[in-house]
Amino acid sequence: MEWTTVETRDGAKLSVRLFKPPASGTGLEPEPREDVAVVLVHPYTILGGVQGLLRGMAEGVARRGYTAVTFDMRGAGRSTGRASLTGSTEVGDVVAVCRWVAENIKPRGILLVGSSAGRLHFFASPQ
Repeated sequence: MEWTTVETRDGAKLSVRLFKPPASGTGLEPEPREDVAVVLVHPYTILGGVQGLLRGMAEGVARRGYTAVTFDMRGAGRSTGRASLTGSTEVGDVVAVCRWVAENIKPRGILLVGSSAGRLHFFASPQ
């Protein structure tokens, strides 16, 4: 597991955690799948959503050979900024993390996974 920070267009600094597939060696691990990264979006910050809620899922995704990424949206956990009442700025947080994944991990595709208000961010941005 690795930590990094991603800055959004409006200057919020998001705490991001990478869960990488285990190194091969025992023959029991699946081959790392570098073609798809999985970005997990936590539930609405104002209702207590933080990336820590997704740790178990992220670890399971990594054990299956995929790189998983969790992050705290603005105002949650270690991230700066303030959570919005409408979730509109949080859409930019999801876009910023996906852009960072595309530029730094370079997968062929990104799969977004979310629950509760984390699911709404998938459809809110035309980008």
